[in-house]
Amino acid sequence: MFFYLIRRILYAIPIALAVGFVCFMLVQIAPGDPINAIVPADAPGDVVEQVRRDYGLDKPLPVQFGIWLLKVVQGDLGRSLATGRSVWSDLSSAISNTLMLALVASLIGFVLGCTLGGLAGTFRGSVLDRAAVGIAVAGVSVPHYWLGMVLVVIFSVQLNWLPAMGAGPGGSSDWVWNWEHMQHLVLPAVTLAVIPMGIVTRTVRGIIAEIMNQEFVTALRGKGLTRMGIFVHVVKNAAPNALAVIGLQLGYLMGGSILVETVFSWPGTGLLLNNAIFQRDLPVLQGTILVLAMFFVALNLAVDLVQTALDPRIKRA
Repeated sequence: MFFYLIRRILYAIPIALAVGFVCFMLVQIAPGDPINAIVPADAPGDVVEQVRRDYGLDKPLPVQFGIWLLKVVQGDLGRSLATGRSVWSDLSSAISNTLMLALVASLIGFVLGCTLGGLAGTFRGSVLDRAAVGIAVAGVSVPHYWLGMVLVVIFSVQLNWLPAMGAGPGGSSDWVWNWEHMQHLVLPAVTLAVIPMGIVTRTVRGIIAEIMNQEFVTALRGKGLTRMGIFVHVVKNAAPNALAVIGLQLGYLMGGSILVETVFSWPGTGLLLNNAIFQRDLPVLQGTILVLAMFFVALNLAVDLVQTALDPRIKRA
């Protein structure tokens, strides 16, 4: 296991460099001039050039990338062009908010998905199976930003049960574990959980259905094992593959919540990215995308290690 971990970490290094290069270049080739976020439109040309030199934007792109990468390795993501604050100071609070939202949404989606998928795979062809498949298809098909707006209209505007914006009373971004703040988490978490719930349901159903047709299940039935006992063996065999899908979905929730966070004004990385795109704030864009990509790489590594620990076949391989 130790050598496997070292090998996977070494594999992650070139992936991290490639991700950093792609993040840097995608932001650089985007239309617009980042200097416009700093100086007014009627600023003199010499002032614009001086600001460009101060931020290192007058250097060739390879030199800019080298300087940026050296700072990133040292833990410096730069300063925001729009606010002048450290990118990491803004990013740290945004990441914690997005991680909390993603974990709650994943818990909702994975519990419902595994439950529906397990029942559908066990009782194939039944009404329960068709209902679970229908719910899964609807969950995958419905755009989550549209669903978020519908939930706001129903539960915030019409019923006035839940707040629609922010992470706390008055649009506050400071999180406190109390009911007033947890109310703000309900609608965005439910909205974000719909797609992974549908994907996990369909995946788990397929895995369970395939395992139920294998010979060892027939042998267990022949030995007189109860339905619950058989189901336990099936779950053990399905867990590694299901875990891989769940891990990927958690990574997608971290990086794909920009629309949901924008709809609910949730102060996470999605809203931070949205604001940075409109402000053409290059350091914030580069730093946020890089951190989210590295989180995804680390999450894949963790899922692979857990899979190896759970599945003896992977260990032997």
